[in-house]
Amino acid sequence: MIEIRKSEERGYADHGWLKSYHSFSFADYYDPRHVQFRSLRVINEDRVAPGMGFGTHGHRDMEIISYVLEGELAHKDSMGNGSVIRPGDVQRMSAGTGVRHSEYNHAAHDTTHFLQIWIMPNETGIEPGYEEKRFEAADKRGRLRLVGSPDGAEGSVVIHQDVRLYAGLFDGDEAATLSLAPGRRAYVHVARGRISVNGQVLEAGDAAKLEDVETVNLSQGSGAEVLVFDLS
Repeated sequence: MIEIRKSEERGYADHGWLKSYHSFSFADYYDPRHVQFRSLRVINEDRVAPGMGFGTHGHRDMEIISYVLEGELAHKDSMGNGSVIRPGDVQRMSAGTGVRHSEYNHAAHDTTHFLQIWIMPNETGIEPGYEEKRFEAADKRGRLRLVGSPDGAEGSVVIHQDVRLYAGLFDGDEAATLSLAPGRRAYVHVARGRISVNGQVLEAGDAAKLEDVETVNLSQGSGAEVLVFDLS
C-alpha cells in the first residue's frame, strides 16, 4: 500500500523571518491523521531569512537531524558544540536528558533552506550527544546512500532508534531500489525536484508512506533529492 501526501496538504507557518512547512503535527498545526509515522515525528521544511534564526531553546528525549538544502546553518549547543552545516552535511543531536541549542543563518543576503527531522528514540533519559558527517553529492548520485542508522553503518550518523535513513540524487535514467524486510515500513520525502516512487510521481515537498511492500522503487527523477526512511 502506498499513501501519497501532497506538499500543499502540509501545515504551514509564516513568521516573517521563518517560513515553515510541517509534514506532521507541530506547534500550532495539528492534524490527527498526521501526528507521526512509526517513530518519525517531525519533518519541517524551514526557510530562514538572512541574519535570523532560532534563539537558544531546549529539547528532551528526541533524535534531531538537520539536513541543509541551500545556504548555511550555524549551530551552538549546551554540550559545547559549535559548527556551520552546509548542503551535504548531516547533523544529529540526541537531546536525551536535556540540551539547549541555537540555529542561525548569519548570511547577509542568502536564505537558509533546510529540513529539521525529529525521530523518537528507543530509550529515554540517555546522555545528550552530537554527531556530524558529510556526504558528497557524488556519494548520493543515482543511488540511496545510508546517512543515518542505529549502528553507524557505512559511516552514517548514529540514530538511537531502529531507523535507517537514506539520501539520494536522481536525474533521467538513474534509479534505485530499496528492499524492505518483512514488517518494515518506508517513508519517502521529496526534498526537491520530481521523481517516481513505486509508479507514483511525486514533486518537491510531497511524501509517500509505504506499508506491506517489499521494495521502494525510485526512478524518472528530474533534479530530485530524496530522503527515504526505513522504519520498524
